[in-house]
Amino acid sequence: MEEEFQIDKKLLRHSFSKAADDYEAVAVLQYEVERRLLERLDLVRLQPKAVLDLGCGTGRATEALLTRYRGASVVGCDISEAMLSHTRRRGRWLRRPQCTCGDAESLPFQENSFDLIFSSLMLQWCGDFDRAMQECQRVLKPGGLLIFTTFGPDTLIELRRSWAAVDNDTHVNAFLDMHDIGDALLRQGFAEPVMDVERLTMTYESVNQLMRDLKQLGAHNINAGRRHGLTGKQRLQAVIDAYEQYRSDALLPATYEIVNGHAWVPESGVRVSLER
Repeated sequence: MEEEFQIDKKLLRHSFSKAADDYEAVAVLQYEVERRLLERLDLVRLQPKAVLDLGCGTGRATEALLTRYRGASVVGCDISEAMLSHTRRRGRWLRRPQCTCGDAESLPFQENSFDLIFSSLMLQWCGDFDRAMQECQRVLKPGGLLIFTTFGPDTLIELRRSWAAVDNDTHVNAFLDMHDIGDALLRQGFAEPVMDVERLTMTYESVNQLMRDLKQLGAHNINAGRRHGLTGKQRLQAVIDAYEQYRSDALLPATYEIVNGHAWVPESGVRVSLER
């Protein structure tokens, strides 16, 4: 696997655990993407009995899924126990979600456990995307649905290009292309994958504000190929200067490419993987 797609899982867990208490204060984009993905469930003819919110974070979507599917068991799963502590406190009508700490690339569930896997902006943190898709296919029942969002390669393109003007190191996490994601779904036995892309833009007064938000979200650079050690003031100023070319109406844009996708496990349960 290319180094740019390798994720430091220990740092990932630590980063999101550290961000857990303050996450909701800055997760504006994350919750907008989550809201839109939940709306897409209105178009799905599925009444699941068992639902997995994969990468549940602080549990806002988990709570929404409990509300939507009142007769279903809903499990929130996250790699960060600190995030799950917030999820455990959610739930209405005396019905709270089950919570399990686990890695999407090695899910702690038995085969055929769920009718629906909902995952919003988590799969980009999987270093081995094929493995994560294999695990989702394994724990879904025949006829089960995986519906998800993840970041595409143009996410934070302005920040990526600004760093590239300064050095050749990895400073911004790399994200898979929509077509590569679709191929991975087919390779791992999913049927009828449907993919689309939309772009959302956040605006900031300064590059430092953007970087602070990314750090507070736990979404700063956790790539295994990242530069270790502190970034010098001169190099950081060079990045800030390079980013200024994007300023418009007194604000700096930060582009997020959102990949939306869903795919089904065949009713027969027979794998229909695409051999390469």
